[in-house]
Amino acid sequence: MFRRASAVPSRGPVPRTPPAVRGLRAALGVLLVLGPAACGGVDGTPGGSGLRDPYFPRAGNGGYDVVRYALDLSYDPAGRRLSGTAAITARALKDLSAFDLDLRGMDVEQVVVDGRRARFSRSGQELVVRPRDEPGRGRTFRVTVRYSGVPETITDPDGSKEGWLPAGDGVLALGEPVGSMAWFPGNHHPSDKASYDIAVTVPRGLQVVSNGELAERATVRDGRVRFRWRTAEPMATYLATLAVGDYAVSRSTVTTKEGGELPVYSAVAPSQSGPGRRALARLPEVVRWGEENFGPYPFASTGAIVADEGVSGYALETQNRPVFPGAPGTGLLVHELAHQWFGNSVTPGSWRDMWLNEGFATYAEWLWEEDRGGDSAQETFRAVYDRGDEEDEDLWSFPPAEPSGAGTLSGAPVYQRGAMVLHQIRRTVGDDAFRGILRGWAAARRHGNATTADFTAYVEKHAPREDFSEIWRVWLYGDGKPGKP
Repeated sequence: MFRRASAVPSRGPVPRTPPAVRGLRAALGVLLVLGPAACGGVDGTPGGSGLRDPYFPRAGNGGYDVVRYALDLSYDPAGRRLSGTAAITARALKDLSAFDLDLRGMDVEQVVVDGRRARFSRSGQELVVRPRDEPGRGRTFRVTVRYSGVPETITDPDGSKEGWLPAGDGVLALGEPVGSMAWFPGNHHPSDKASYDIAVTVPRGLQVVSNGELAERATVRDGRVRFRWRTAEPMATYLATLAVGDYAVSRSTVTTKEGGELPVYSAVAPSQSGPGRRALARLPEVVRWGEENFGPYPFASTGAIVADEGVSGYALETQNRPVFPGAPGTGLLVHELAHQWFGNSVTPGSWRDMWLNEGFATYAEWLWEEDRGGDSAQETFRAVYDRGDEEDEDLWSFPPAEPSGAGTLSGAPVYQRGAMVLHQIRRTVGDDAFRGILRGWAAARRHGNATTADFTAYVEKHAPREDFSEIWRVWLYGDGKPGKP
């Protein structure tokens, strides 16, 4: 993601309900919704209604792991109405008498679990499902939700917009951090990744672009057109995207470092036709540069979506093809493509670990500039240290590994101070060893999740002769501006 601090209102820490109170409320909610049998039933217990993420405690759900999402949707631009079904294949992590899905708004018409209609109820963003046959621990089950309505545009704690963003006759769906629950039910936390099959039917003349590769484009009844996109590699729900509109869609290939042909799908809004095409002309160069520095490109395709400038106020690293609000500069293109390795393939275990996304993507910009004959990373580091707080007064307001609230996850410390942590590691181990750490980390956690503790342990294991304690204490977890390095 790339959000300029000047464009986002400054927010303080978000007040949090004490854990004991949250736990009591959650327990009471389950009792009221499901009744006594669900809270200590003979065969199973309900899955959790949230994963207690430190910044979005209600995001995600416990008791199961999603394997695959299959969405079959229809969009009517006239009424901005979305309808369809979400078929979710999951594996039970315990004996489940009930489980939750995250879905904000929308009207749920029917829920079916393994072919049998299930009871369900709504409580805020929670869609609580009680199947007739309880999935046992280790069992794979399938839940199908039929729903419809006008998806919501969600305002983040930092003031930006996500979810379902209307754009002329079309729409742009963006999900970081919790916006995807506005248009499909799921386990909306970065720790649960799955494959996707997203089919959308729209009026003739509109294009549909999503993640992965285009598996089908077919004309159906009344001249409407059905697009189906498939993502085989695991993806967190916040990285799912959907762009509907009068886009110019192109397909080409990039020759990878290993000599393979990587498909490129790009979509450019008419208003961005000229500048958008010129900006994306550098995409193959950036992908090959990323492979040289971070290892093999982690997905089966790449590309970009260049939307109208007014649709969103930020770029987002949606998997396979990041979204840009207007034609991106090269630095921004580098940033979002670097996320394909750091953030999309290696995904944070919780929102507290956001610097593993943004610090790495920001440092990729520093490396690109250095490799292309501009300022060295050391010169950039020094400039940020000397003058960074003049450009962003919040630069030293919290350590990158401990954002001060949900509204600060896109703050300068996560991006700039996160990059400074990486540069301090580089200065400690040397250039060759540092490049080895970057490539090794991307390979070791490929298509998985990771926490800050995982990363620090990895660095220490692969540079055992070095002492990183001061870097962790001062730069990663320390308060205030560190002493002059």
